[in-house]
Amino acid sequence: MPRTTTVPALAAPAARVHESLVLEPRDVRFDWARLPLHWVPDEPMATHILNVLHLLLPEGERWFVKVFKEALPLIRDEQLREEVLGFIGQEAIHAEAHQEVLDHLLGQGLDPRPYVRQVAWVFQRVLGDRPGPTPAKRREALIERVAAIAAIEHYTAFLGNWILNSPGLDRAKADPAMLDLLRWHGAEEVEHRSVAFDLLVHLDPGYVRRVRTMAMAGPLLVHLWVRGVRFLLAADPTLDGRLRPSWREAYRITRRGLLPDPVKSIRSGLRYLRPGYHPTQEGSSSQALGYLASSPAARAAAVRG
Repeated sequence: MPRTTTVPALAAPAARVHESLVLEPRDVRFDWARLPLHWVPDEPMATHILNVLHLLLPEGERWFVKVFKEALPLIRDEQLREEVLGFIGQEAIHAEAHQEVLDHLLGQGLDPRPYVRQVAWVFQRVLGDRPGPTPAKRREALIERVAAIAAIEHYTAFLGNWILNSPGLDRAKADPAMLDLLRWHGAEEVEHRSVAFDLLVHLDPGYVRRVRTMAMAGPLLVHLWVRGVRFLLAADPTLDGRLRPSWREAYRITRRGLLPDPVKSIRSGLRYLRPGYHPTQEGSSSQALGYLASSPAARAAAVRG
């Protein structure tokens, strides 16, 4: 059965790259033995703002995998089914890679578990299964969760595109292993940026659900991120509670190119609400594949086979 997704016109080379993608999990491995607690030197707040990714992603991406596995029987397009399976494989590895960083933080005296339990509650209870009394109600609840993932994946693709185009962290001499983790993950987010959206449109081509779930997902992500930064700064054993988050400090860090521009993030969210929007309008598949071809961790994974 042909897809219901309408993909906007792309330049011919870009369209060929995107359409020829085959999503494959890359079994990357990282050595965190030498990772300093503040892996952006002399920038504990920038480090911990980005460290919130490690707090959110393991539980979030395990939830993505669970929802997409439940959605597989509803897919009537074989190409989309293969893309969803590739997405599931990539997200499962993302979750484990970030979990290793959490384990490393624990070994350095920063216990992330209290906040991670809160994140798990959000994904398992607030966004988790809502068993309905009928198959139709259960299907509706599942599609609602797919729509929430499509909205969240829009922002992970935005972040992926940012990290691939952010020389500020290189200038600040951020830890190379952490940069490789973030850029490998960011490149795969750009690579599979269309899958959740295409699945949503396959199951519900309407517009209202897309708007409703973005209106929920955007503020939820901001709330969780702010709480995560506050938690990490308070839990950091080297800071003794001396550093408190502030928007002024976040602005300074952003000006240095160490964080994404919040204005661009808002504009990106608004683009998602356009009736003719498609994720191929965000980021570059060619650039993502170029980084994956040069990433030390991805190259090592390819050698291992």
